[in-house]
Amino acid sequence: QVQLVESGGGSVQAGGSLRLSCAASGYTVSSNCMGWFRQAAGKEREGVASIDSDGIMTYADSAKGRFTISKDNADNTLYLQMNSLKPEDTALYYCAARRSGVCIWGRRYYNSWGQGTQVTVS
Repeated sequence: QVQLVESGGGSVQAGGSLRLSCAASGYTVSSNCMGWFRQAAGKEREGVASIDSDGIMTYADSAKGRFTISKDNADNTLYLQMNSLKPEDTALYYCAARRSGVCIWGRRYYNSWGQGTQVTVS
């Protein structure tokens, strides 16, 4: 059974930090491409970061230098450390998995999605 369960969202002030987690089942984070996406109110879902089976990380320009994607193979969990948060980072954040170890940037290349966790920056 495929399941991606996000946690760690919340409300923070600008400049603060949050760490999102995504517990995966039905996918192995060590061998699949995993990604984080976000969707702000009234906007399309956009990619934030991805990590492939070799551990190569890719970031959206808006995330570079502030966000770090990582994975714990033993716990089969994906993480997104977010620092220096800005009000424009406010969105529902989704974990996604692709049935390939290679990442391709774009939401249509991912096969499974979590339910999302809300991040609000004021």
